[in-house]
Amino acid sequence: MNAMPAEKLDPGCMEELAALLGDRFTTSQAVRDHHGQGEAYHTPASPLAVAFPHSTEEVQAVVKICAAHKMPVIPYGAGTSLEGQTLATHGGITLDMTQMDNILRVSAEDLDCTVQPGVTREQLNTDLRDTGLFFPIDPGANASIGGMTGTRASGTNAVRYGTMRENVLGLTVVLANGEVIKTGGRALKSSAGYDLTRVFVGSEGSLGVITEITLRLYGIPEAISSAVCAFPGLEEAVNTCILTIQTGVPVARIELVDDITIQAMINYSKLEGFEPKTYLFFEFHGSEASVKEQAETVEMYAKEYGGSDFRWTAKAEERNKMWKARHDVHFANKAMRPSNQQGMATDVCVPISRLAECIMETKRDMEASGRRAGFVGHVGDGNFHTGVAADYSDPDERAAAFAFHERLVKRALAMGGTCTGEHGIGSGKMKYMEMEHGAGAVEAMRALKRTFDPDNIMNPGKVVEI
Repeated sequence: MNAMPAEKLDPGCMEELAALLGDRFTTSQAVRDHHGQGEAYHTPASPLAVAFPHSTEEVQAVVKICAAHKMPVIPYGAGTSLEGQTLATHGGITLDMTQMDNILRVSAEDLDCTVQPGVTREQLNTDLRDTGLFFPIDPGANASIGGMTGTRASGTNAVRYGTMRENVLGLTVVLANGEVIKTGGRALKSSAGYDLTRVFVGSEGSLGVITEITLRLYGIPEAISSAVCAFPGLEEAVNTCILTIQTGVPVARIELVDDITIQAMINYSKLEGFEPKTYLFFEFHGSEASVKEQAETVEMYAKEYGGSDFRWTAKAEERNKMWKARHDVHFANKAMRPSNQQGMATDVCVPISRLAECIMETKRDMEASGRRAGFVGHVGDGNFHTGVAADYSDPDERAAAFAFHERLVKRALAMGGTCTGEHGIGSGKMKYMEMEHGAGAVEAMRALKRTFDPDNIMNPGKVVEI
């Protein structure tokens, strides 16, 4: 059974939620509108109300009330998602998890911690600093751990440390009927039954509400060094990246920034010492000796492909400035666009051996379609982005932008890749699910959704349509 249209639901649901949460439950239009829009081109869709729980028990109580009234429930973190994951496309109640922001436990000896979903990655790493540990997953934005878990986030460090899939050890989840379950645990390996933790990591709130996350932590490296290198073009930079990965250099980050994007970064972040060329940004972790060896090896590879102006630094302030500029690329590109345009942040990922081919074919397609947009990406794991800027209120521009995006997705899939390396499906990429996985696999996902959420109240209209 599908959830009823929200505007037809029994107002008693709203009264019960207001009685439960008091002033932490609001129908304010401004608050609703804030929670009904994302960072990209999607049409805003506001919830009927917004709830701010403080505990698993309160989430459980909210979900039970909503389940009784067939009211949709949309989990919300920092609001940095790019594929419409937090839009109330079927109406309902948004569960804003930002006030569930406690770090519940840190075990330095076991290299793990447990946090509530509203904890942000920057907050966590600030708290961990005195323990000599850090959490490496870095999608750029100061995203919440709950949101990162829900979208199976990755980012700049994934080439060395993996994604959220590899770094979430266990979860506490409130199911659609209000039942609370725990998945996984603190052991580093287990063969005990189905891996429910991996089912919920990347489920985007469509199977249940995550209220606690146990994470793997790492020791802060003895030495960290960053480097930049300029290249004649995209192909030379990507080939340097491929050689670096294939020869086993344990690089922590390799980020591609093309000439268009670097110009936007120069303007927005006031970067000095850069020209409008294609660059690779590197980061190396390890001992003083190993970091030096890694940097020298990569410099040698870069020179083979015409790389020049190779600069590396171990100074924290210089490294932080460089990576802050890289993380602000979304806003730098946004500042370059006319005010009537929005961006579609693509994020295909392909096997590393096909990366140069995919990027160059996409660049040629872009030029042939009369578009001008930059390329940027976590190329160490085959993931890259190009913005599709358009006036999405104009039917012709919208159609042309979506046609370009579909060609990009089909190109990546034909090369053994995926339509989304890290942004997730949300409502924006559901139409590509069958194209990537096949009808049988998508129907299996629907069966899973129906099992966990028979009334389709958990973030309906995301990942798979019921």
